[in-house]
Amino acid sequence: MTVTPPTAPTPSPRPTESGDRRTASRWQGGWYQPAQRLPSPNFGPRPEGACIDLLVLHSISLPPGEYGTGAVQQLFTNQLDWDAHPYYQGIRGIEVSAHFFITRAGVIWQFVDCDQRAWHAGASRWRGRDNCNDDSIGIELEGLEGLTFEAAQYAALARLCADLVAHYPIRHVAGHEHIAPGRKLDPGPGFEWARLRGALAAGALDWPPAQ
Repeated sequence: MTVTPPTAPTPSPRPTESGDRRTASRWQGGWYQPAQRLPSPNFGPRPEGACIDLLVLHSISLPPGEYGTGAVQQLFTNQLDWDAHPYYQGIRGIEVSAHFFITRAGVIWQFVDCDQRAWHAGASRWRGRDNCNDDSIGIELEGLEGLTFEAAQYAALARLCADLVAHYPIRHVAGHEHIAPGRKLDPGPGFEWARLRGALAAGALDWPPAQ
């Protein structure tokens, strides 16, 4: 179902005490309880004093354009069989991760504690800062850059983002294409930014230009 963004977004009201408790119950430290937990070895500590204030949206499918293969989960846990598909020869040996991965069916997987630094952004710059891995949370959507995403993914993404905004001092949202322009193109023109922005009703958040 398409969600039409409000014409004049206003900041979300402050959660009630009971709402705060409900949000807190969804977390165990930096682990999101509604997600399928599959720890990745590909992470490290955030720099001292890092402010986790950025959400970075990505898209990924392995092999490209094929869904539900389990290969993304294998990649993020260093279990991918590099000889299983010709495409994998070009990425052989890489060690990457994201905090979250949302399947086409809207299932949320978590690989890295959000209090830790996942390896998703690479060389990057946003809101005047380099090395976006240091102070961001990376969310991968199962898909191919430039193509569309499923309603179940938008619904899961909106729930996840709302809970992240309630749990961390998130102020900025961007795509991989925005923090690494010219190097990355995801999630691409098929991603409906207005749909996410409307679902969050988050006027206080900073979005990419023209989003």
